[in-house]
Amino acid sequence: MEVPIQSLPEALSGFTIVQISDVHVGPTIKRPFLNAIVETVNSLEADLVAVTGDLVDGSVADLARHVAPIAHLSSRHGTFFVTGNHEYYSGAEPWIAELRRLNVRVLLNEHVVLKHNTEAFIVGGVTDVSAHQFIASHRSDPQAALRGAPSHAAFRLLLAHQPRSAPAAAEAGFDLQLSGHTHGGQFLPWNFLVRLQQPFVSGLHRLRGLWVYVSRGTGYWGPPQRFGVPSEITCLKLVRAGPR
Repeated sequence: MEVPIQSLPEALSGFTIVQISDVHVGPTIKRPFLNAIVETVNSLEADLVAVTGDLVDGSVADLARHVAPIAHLSSRHGTFFVTGNHEYYSGAEPWIAELRRLNVRVLLNEHVVLKHNTEAFIVGGVTDVSAHQFIASHRSDPQAALRGAPSHAAFRLLLAHQPRSAPAAAEAGFDLQLSGHTHGGQFLPWNFLVRLQQPFVSGLHRLRGLWVYVSRGTGYWGPPQRFGVPSEITCLKLVRAGPR
C-alpha cells in the first residue's frame, strides 16, 4: 500500500512500514502461527515494524512461550507496539513488561524520534481508547504522544489500536495513523455492526490532513473463520505526494 505524504523529504521516500495487528495469540493461535508471521515480516526487509494491539488473548504465564517469536522480528529501526483492548483483558502491565523484555518498544501515549537517511521522523503510540477503564493512568491521548516532539520532524506516524483515535490524531498533527481492531468485519453480523462503532473498517482513508490505514487483522478472534475479509500482513510505503 502506497501512502502519499505532502512535503515528504526525498530521504524518506520509499520508507516501508510492515504492520501486523490483532494476532490474538491464545486458545487456538499458538507459537507456530506467530513463527510464520515473523518469517513473512522479516522477508519484507522493512524499515520499521508496527504491531497495533490485540497481540494476545490470555496471561503472560499461559502464553509467554507462544509470543516469544516476536523477539525475532527484524527491521532497520525496530519493532513498536501499542496496547489493544485485549491486552487489558489479559493483564496489560505484565504484557508490557514481557514485550519490553523481548526487545519490543511499547509506546504508551509517547513518541520516539528516529533518523532515516539523515531525516528525523516521529513514531508515536497511544494506549487503547478503553484503557482508562482498566488503568486510570493509561487514558489514550494523541496530544500527549506528541508532547515535546521536535517541530522540524519531517513525518509523524501514530500507532493506535482503534480507528476511533483518528479525530484526535488529526487534531494533534499526525500524518499517518495505523490501526486495527475491526478485523475488517471478519464474520456476520459483526461486519455490519462494526460500522456503527468505528469511522473506518479497513483500508486507507483520509481524515482532514491525516491518512488512516486500518488492518483487517493478521489473526482472528473467536471462531477460526472469516467472511470475505482475509487476514493481512501489510507493507506500507511512503511516497511523495504530487501537487494538489
